[in-house]
Amino acid sequence: MSGKIKIIKVQNIDISVVTSNGNDYICITDIAKSKVGESRAADIIKNWVRSRTTLEFLGTWEQMYNLHFKVVEFDHFKMQAGLPSFVLSPGQWVEKTNAIGIYVKLGKYGGTYAHKDIAFEFCSAISPVFKLFLIKEFQRLKDDENDRLRDHATIEQLVVLSNMESINAVLIQQQLIQSERISQLNKIAITQMKSLINNQDLRKLK
Repeated sequence: MSGKIKIIKVQNIDISVVTSNGNDYICITDIAKSKVGESRAADIIKNWVRSRTTLEFLGTWEQMYNLHFKVVEFDHFKMQAGLPSFVLSPGQWVEKTNAIGIYVKLGKYGGTYAHKDIAFEFCSAISPVFKLFLIKEFQRLKDDENDRLRDHATIEQLVVLSNMESINAVLIQQQLIQSERISQLNKIAITQMKSLINNQDLRKLK
């Protein structure tokens, strides 16, 4: 998983955020460190992943957004959840089930990253209060990104962007998985942009 890393500060703790292919992933290792320190962060995440409640949440999320999720492997893990001998790391979860909601990054800014939906769920288990501040700072980051985009966008791009936001809301209501929504939105955006560029009335507004 590649993408530009940005840092948000939540209660004086640096939290890494990666945006890749339109999806935001938050470093849950950073979140865990904020509560238990660096030495125990990995153990906290492993304990969270192996619980039945977490597995059901992760499995449901993957089935909603991941066409290649291995449901059989997921069911196998779910049956073992709760047993004293059951151990599961984020890396094993990804490897066995082909999950996309969590991934492990090595090197600088390394750690376990989770899609924002999953990261917020993890934060609920660690600290509901910290979750509130995390959501606030994450939203501030997204608002800043949107403002910079709009400041430098052409009229055509702003029109298409507004249309895409409305169309995406409709596609979500139709329960299309994320990959299908992105594919459809991309095709529609290209078609609309070509049409707007050739629109004589729109050119008069510039």
